[in-house]
Amino acid sequence: MESRSKAKHQNGSVADVLRKINLSARNFTVHQEKTLRALSYCRTSALGGHIDACDECGNMSISYNSCRNRHCPQCQGHKKEEWIRKREADLLPCSYYHLVFTLPEELNGLAIANPTLIYKTLFEAAWATLNQFGNTEGIQLGMIAILHTWGQNLSLHPHLHCIVPGGGIDHHGKWKKKVRTDKYLFSVKAMSKVFRAKFVASLRTCGITDRDLMDKLFSKNWVVYAKRPFGGPKQVIEYLGRYTHKIAISNHRIKEVTDKEVRFAYRDYRKGSEKKEMTLSHVEFIRRFSLHILPRRFVRIRHYGILSSSWKRGKLQNLQAELKVERRAFVPKTLFRKCRCCKEGNLVTIAIFGQRGPPQDFLFVTQPLSAK
Repeated sequence: MESRSKAKHQNGSVADVLRKINLSARNFTVHQEKTLRALSYCRTSALGGHIDACDECGNMSISYNSCRNRHCPQCQGHKKEEWIRKREADLLPCSYYHLVFTLPEELNGLAIANPTLIYKTLFEAAWATLNQFGNTEGIQLGMIAILHTWGQNLSLHPHLHCIVPGGGIDHHGKWKKKVRTDKYLFSVKAMSKVFRAKFVASLRTCGITDRDLMDKLFSKNWVVYAKRPFGGPKQVIEYLGRYTHKIAISNHRIKEVTDKEVRFAYRDYRKGSEKKEMTLSHVEFIRRFSLHILPRRFVRIRHYGILSSSWKRGKLQNLQAELKVERRAFVPKTLFRKCRCCKEGNLVTIAIFGQRGPPQDFLFVTQPLSAK
């Protein structure tokens, strides 16, 4: 019987494309190949599974295990919800701003050759830029930065989405709101120049001093994009949910997977977000997808200043108390899953199986379902 996970992605998925090519025959790194294999095995018998039974109606079902890889289109929903619930406890009563720091395409070669260095420098240069402007205002700012490396057509396009509260801590340890709360946080042109200078200075410190590259980097304007402040804390949380655990391409954008090609939808932002479709060969599609596999253990969501981990250990709570913010306690989501048959009972795991599949005794009384 067909599983519901397949019905959900009837047009095709990233995993479908991966299963059509020989990964070993391609020029992937060990880490990239391991990641791609995990995605191709996700929610299939290759990873084993478990059999659940409802404690009310007794209905039994088979669920195949997910890969839980952070690059997998099928495994990000739960992580995103949990992360957002934790961030709700960190909100402050002020305007929040959205900034985007983008690297020029001249750095794409370095990003492919040494992604850890380039992406780490991107985080550091963005925060150093904001911190400098905050110090000019006499306040210690905070920032949540989320790394994205892709464009809509899966090209390499490294950029940081940053959420910044419109205020900070002054030299006396008191909360101070940013004066221009109805406009942009700081001058975009000024931030762009400082961001470029700090990033290039970091490259030189790391021994990257190619003169032609430096001339190209300084010959063009770097992009720091800014949006007007959000309406309130609720809008901040909703907005964060769109960016936190996003990946290069989601399965719903894939329109068709044939024996040789992949057709997917994308938006052309250079033409007013016009909706378009692109067709690529399986090999080219996966090559582009692999560009966005982050280095092992690389942290893609980082917190700085008054939103950093050290601040959250006590100082942030004291600040919220001073500002009379009602702090919501984080309540972990229950592990119980509701039965899809009766909608009342909870599913209880009664058996676990490996790659050989479920025990034969269960095959005639169970229905395959997608993994949770």
